[in-house]
Amino acid sequence: MSDAPQPPPELAIKIGDEELKGRYANLLRIAHTREEFVLDFLHVVPPQGIVTARVVTSPPHLKRIVRALAANLARYEEAFGPIPEAPGPEAERAVH
Repeated sequence: MSDAPQPPPELAIKIGDEELKGRYANLLRIAHTREEFVLDFLHVVPPQGIVTARVVTSPPHLKRIVRALAANLARYEEAFGPIPEAPGPEAERAVH
């Protein structure tokens, strides 16, 4: 018998039809308390916006999310080249 650590079992993930469609967001609003972070993903078309998804998570988990996003962004840019940063919301206030 081996004392090598065993890999964790596969985790089956289910996704509902509505979640499978995804949600479009072009703005992210973040708030936090000591116990949690609240991420509101918004679709903004001036003069209004709507929250399309809200994610509430713990600070330690948010830190893992940020690390995973950074790693995936780096892999994307290695494969497809640098992504130019979009202008901030202040540049988008004017409606054309």
